[in-house]
Amino acid sequence: MPADQPRALITGAGTINPLGSSVAETWTGLLAGQSGIAALDEDWAEQLPVRIAGQVTADLSEHLTTRELKRMDRCGQLALVAAREAWQQAGAPDVDPERFAVVIGSAYGGLGSTLEQDRALASGGPRRVSPHTLTRLMVNGPAAWVSIDLGARGGARTPVSACASGAEAIVQGAEMIRSGAADVVIAGGVDASVNDLVITGFSQIRALSTRNGEPQFASRPFDGGRDGFVLAEGAGIVVLESEAHALARGAAILGAVAGGAVTSDANDIVAADPAMQRRVMQKALESAGMQASEIGFVHAHATSTPVGDRLEAQAINAIFGADVPVTSTKGHTGHLLGGAGALAAVVVIQALQTGQLPGTVNIEALDPEVQLNVVTDKAHTLAPGSAPAGLVNAFGFGGHSVALVITAS
Repeated sequence: MPADQPRALITGAGTINPLGSSVAETWTGLLAGQSGIAALDEDWAEQLPVRIAGQVTADLSEHLTTRELKRMDRCGQLALVAAREAWQQAGAPDVDPERFAVVIGSAYGGLGSTLEQDRALASGGPRRVSPHTLTRLMVNGPAAWVSIDLGARGGARTPVSACASGAEAIVQGAEMIRSGAADVVIAGGVDASVNDLVITGFSQIRALSTRNGEPQFASRPFDGGRDGFVLAEGAGIVVLESEAHALARGAAILGAVAGGAVTSDANDIVAADPAMQRRVMQKALESAGMQASEIGFVHAHATSTPVGDRLEAQAINAIFGADVPVTSTKGHTGHLLGGAGALAAVVVIQALQTGQLPGTVNIEALDPEVQLNVVTDKAHTLAPGSAPAGLVNAFGFGGHSVALVITAS
């Protein structure tokens, strides 16, 4: 990063996901090797080929008002809960609303409301359709609701780049800080698409694990016996702040987005291009002004698909070699789609703060084609001074590739 550009510091983090409704609760679950994946007991799941998922089990009525629950899609609700946690950790900074922005990505936005209201229309006619339908189904809804809630008037943006959406949002937020367009940016990702249509769609392309009888063991990144990912819901949010603004108010600094890159594979709507995965990691390092040797660990995208994990492993090995510690926490949480990369960023922030790196659970035998130092313990203690930075990968259908470099300060 050029020395004359403002640094994008991280002053707050928040999450709600299948492991917990806060960063602290999630971190405890990760270090303990817990799983948030369970069997679906809803009636609509009975006939599905896949009947497991990672669902948020927290009672949202403890976090949101009745009016918010009525007017917002679950996707927006999860984003707002995570954003409020991040904002409070940041100390609810006093910032000029015109210099305060929101960038929250999502793959599917209010798809749950779309399906619900379509069925209401089909079964009961127009009078059964909620007057909140259109505002609930908007993909930009989460960013809009957070901007309204916190009073951000510097822009409310919504990257829609499939499973790379949340990571791309953080890149965009950091770019707004570095360009001088904003002093504070709420950035991250969210999805709430655990429903019959999405599960069936992914099942039709054989992307999901079919381990219905052992849900907690179904998501197994890099394991030789992996058979697909587990769909999940949740949000990850960070507060980004210019160094001058953060230091002027004496904010506690959690880390910094030192660099990031976004590329498009221009290859295939579904199949990833490992050459572009390598390229996006290299571009992220260049943007941070860092060498591969300065990265202490990698949080891989690694969703637990047979082909995807192998291709990413090859790309990571090509950039960092076989010795850098690598983890994927999707074995604990499942795949949050647009929220995945943002939750990974929260995990990396915690790892840099605590010196503990959560392991990759459910590996019985590492895939022999994965030539990486995959962390398989519940938690790996990082050697003092060995991890000044971590890298996050996020890849999505459509050839969206994103990498983030996060430093401890």
